[in-house]
Amino acid sequence: MVRRADSDSEEFPYLYRPTWAEVDLKALRFNLRRLKKKIGRAELMLVVKADGYGHGAIEVARAAESAGLVRGFGVSSVEEGVVLREAGIQKPILILGSLYPFESTMAAIRYRLTPTVASLEGARLIEQAAEAMKKLHADEAAPLPLTCHLKIDTGMGRVGVRWPAGLRVAEYLRRSPGVRLEGVFTHLSCAETDAAYTRRQLRIFKRAVKDIADSGLKVPLRHAANSAAAVRFSQSRWDMVRSGLAAYGLYPGFLPVMTLKTRIVFLKNVDRGASLSYGGRYKTSKKSRIATLPVGYGDGLPRLVSLGTKKRRGAFVLIGAKRCPVVGAMTMDMTMVDVTGVPEAQIGDEVVLFGRQGKSEIAVEEWAAAASTINYEIVTHLKSRLPRLYLR
Repeated sequence: MVRRADSDSEEFPYLYRPTWAEVDLKALRFNLRRLKKKIGRAELMLVVKADGYGHGAIEVARAAESAGLVRGFGVSSVEEGVVLREAGIQKPILILGSLYPFESTMAAIRYRLTPTVASLEGARLIEQAAEAMKKLHADEAAPLPLTCHLKIDTGMGRVGVRWPAGLRVAEYLRRSPGVRLEGVFTHLSCAETDAAYTRRQLRIFKRAVKDIADSGLKVPLRHAANSAAAVRFSQSRWDMVRSGLAAYGLYPGFLPVMTLKTRIVFLKNVDRGASLSYGGRYKTSKKSRIATLPVGYGDGLPRLVSLGTKKRRGAFVLIGAKRCPVVGAMTMDMTMVDVTGVPEAQIGDEVVLFGRQGKSEIAVEEWAAAASTINYEIVTHLKSRLPRLYLR
């Protein structure tokens, strides 16, 4: 039984299954301050979609809002925005994804969420929503304009209106009573890997911004930069930067915010040639000491990390600040590791799957490499049954 780290919380004061993720809110604030220093006069939006990249959207939003470090938050859906509003978050919340059906637009308005418009049809829906809200509040003072952002597709190819067709959408929104176009933005698809393509996207976006301004429409917020672009391309910062990876320490130069921990619950000595786990694919090459950990793919860990090949090394964990390999196929609720090199290991010892232990560290990027994926897929896949303990 493990005492929770955030002792100010009365919910689940003990962990009966000793597996948890520690979220360092001090590191989060440090990363946000570093970003603000980097981006200069631009404002900062913290992206908290996918439950704050697996870190816990409510807690990270509260930490950022109370510290006054962000202008607002980015989410992927109405549902994610509603969760934040019901938790008391007050700053602006932009729904980065497109809205469908019409009822979702009405829900966004009720919860003071800012929708994204990505097509002429979307602009018409926003106008209809503004008219519907006006009728609902006919006996009250004139309602505030329905605020929205226009998304331009400059080369991501996912959601957004192409340019110059987008100018027609912007002009439609300008003529729509009760609608205020607060922002125009795009998404950069290769800011980490392809400078030439990123510059091409930024040129298209710059043209769109100029065309909108030349049409006489004033848009207060122009934003294009994600974490990588904000760090690498000063011309991408405009009025606001949307950060996810850097804020959570998943981009070089920023502090990791999450550490995933468990404890040894079983130890056994096995002979050379012993078969471990399902399928019997793994056999020990010598007499070994094997530890069992109460965590598995049912917690969102990638099973692939336990199936290393000659070309792709499997995952390691830290026990006593020493690296121990995962052995045998990971199961739904348990994982085995070879602790032969840690003779002092005992039941109850703390295990770090990724994060720091003493002077040693296993970055989440190692787990991502072992699973042939990206680091933020690892953290966003962690299930809700893994308690998040917030270090304040």
